[in-house]
Amino acid sequence: MIKQLFTILSMLACSFAFAQIEKELPTKPSPPRLVVDYTNTLTADQTNSLEQKLVAFDDSTSSQISIVIVESTGDRDIADVAFALGRAWGIGNKEFNNGILMLVAKNDRKIFIATGYGLEGALPDAIAKQIIANEIRPNFRENDFYRGLDEGTNAIIEAIQGEYKAPEGYNEKDKKGVPGIVIIIIVIIIMSIIKRGGGGGGHYNRRGYHRGSSMWLFPGAGGFGGFGGGSSSGGRFGGFGGGSFGGGGAGGNW
Repeated sequence: MIKQLFTILSMLACSFAFAQIEKELPTKPSPPRLVVDYTNTLTADQTNSLEQKLVAFDDSTSSQISIVIVESTGDRDIADVAFALGRAWGIGNKEFNNGILMLVAKNDRKIFIATGYGLEGALPDAIAKQIIANEIRPNFRENDFYRGLDEGTNAIIEAIQGEYKAPEGYNEKDKKGVPGIVIIIIVIIIMSIIKRGGGGGGHYNRRGYHRGSSMWLFPGAGGFGGFGGGSSSGGRFGGFGGGSFGGGGAGGNW
């Protein structure tokens, strides 16, 4: 009980600290895209190949997997930026909260997979970490970013479909403590209090993210007027739906 309450208080404190992130995020891409490369790491064909695969998956399942490549997240933790970006852009279906963001900070040599509430059961933290270790990191170390992203997203799709095997014991959970619904209610109350306090519109997750937008966080991305190699998916992606990210996910470096 004490542990859960301490977590809630910590979250409240972090919510104020990370509210600044809202002023540093790139605006939602227009027209909407699932693959956004601010570094020109991918070729136009590679970007389109990933885009079309993820659009097809979105069309058939409503689950949205987005890839964003930036040069750096500066002095911000990549996990906090990933959750903030996922919430600000609304990645995922609004009803099911089934969005996943794969954020790559190329110059930092870091990657984070942020998982929306609705997919935390299908893609638990341990599976996300395993995908980074087995599918993404080896390719990134060889500077084959396309293959790492391609194989990584394939593994995420398999996990969502129940085909990617979890490491033994990953789903063992602590049965003690405050029920999840109680924590969610408390979080909602905190969100309402902070919102009424004049901090601006937005939402908060378990890591204290406050939704917002703007654009100077990632060095070298310019004004975010273009997306990497400038390739186009033909406008087939219908757009983000406002999915919610609650702190699930995993990260690593290469």
